Amino acid sequence: MATIRPFAGLRPAPAAAAHVAALPYDVYNRAEALSEVRREKLSFLKIDRAEVNFGPEVSAYDSRVYEKAAALLREAEQEGIFIREKEPCLYLYELTMEGRRQTGIVGCAAVEDYINGVVKKHENTRADKEEDRVRHVEACGAQTGPIFLACRSFGEALRAVLTEAKQETPLYDFVSPDGIGHRIFKIAKSEWIQAVTEGFAAIPALYIADGHHRAASAVRAALRRRKACPDYTGDEEWNYFLSVVFCAEELRILPYNRVVGDLNGLTPGEFLDWLNEKCQITGCGEKEVHPQAKGEMGLYLSGSWYHLAVRPEYLSADPVEGLDVAFLQREILTPYLGIGDPRTDSRIDFVGGIRGLSELKRRCETDMAAAFAMYPTDIEELFAVADAGRLMPPKSTWFEPKLRSGLFIHRME
Repeated sequence: MATIRPFAGLRPAPAAAAHVAALPYDVYNRAEALSEVRREKLSFLKIDRAEVNFGPEVSAYDSRVYEKAAALLREAEQEGIFIREKEPCLYLYELTMEGRRQTGIVGCAAVEDYINGVVKKHENTRADKEEDRVRHVEACGAQTGPIFLACRSFGEALRAVLTEAKQETPLYDFVSPDGIGHRIFKIAKSEWIQAVTEGFAAIPALYIADGHHRAASAVRAALRRRKACPDYTGDEEWNYFLSVVFCAEELRILPYNRVVGDLNGLTPGEFLDWLNEKCQITGCGEKEVHPQAKGEMGLYLSGSWYHLAVRPEYLSADPVEGLDVAFLQREILTPYLGIGDPRTDSRIDFVGGIRGLSELKRRCETDMAAAFAMYPTDIEELFAVADAGRLMPPKSTWFEPKLRSGLFIHRME
């Protein structure tokens, strides 16, 4: 059963919240993060991506970067930009995008639940990226970005708390520059906290929707402390990690599209001939192709759009092999285009669905040869892969809206 517990952390002063709140650190490259910090001086990116405080000659993994992050966090608290909660509590975090709302419960999940598989993952992580966040957590003495978790459903007790807490005055209520509405409510009443913790104790599994590296780094940091403190009790703050849990029915997954740099020596005509063996192809000219169902893809090639429908014999009921992104990798990218490992091959790039199909066309007109518009992976597909103890291909899901960093900080001491 799942554990979600309250915490007494840091959060922005009300007047600073809209300015501090920043998209996750890994959404930006270094240049983009620097541009954002220049636009908004209080942006939490200057702490989450502290390399922006140095010139390009300083590596993002330089020890000075982590020291700077810790110093900036201390300064922000001293200046009153962040305030400390006096007592442990939980929060509701409501995001509104294009009139669509989703509400999560903010608290701390247990490292032990991650180790035992109660918190389930569906992606591999890279050791270098994990180590980066471990160093950041250890330098700051805090987790600064929440892990986005999902569950199949909230029980009646959890739903009742959501309803009641939203009758209170929100701590924060603002619209970020990308048009996303953010409202946060405090769950401090003892009966509400008890209802939430008991409600999650009845939920058999939580699933990482976004934030695999942040979760893995929190666990690694905790394991290091366990080794250094063999008499640990399990109740220490570092044995828990900052999370926001949402009910699956409220979540929105956008496609994660692919662009490729060349056709591996094939002409466009030859490539289409090969594709025809595995997909029924319909030419659509300049009309954008938005896949409408599983097993459909759009292809932009040589200035034209094509609708691709996977031929039945290539469909699979396997939870991983049956994913559209897995079919594309297995049957097209690897055999025809020679892209064996999409994690390391520089000839492929990934474009989040939030950018739209116009971005695929733009990439093909600038630095890429072809683009694939995907149908979104379904949340139940994610659950099925995680329940089977399997892993999805990289870049299988793009959740929107994104959680903001800096609104909740979980101190490790």
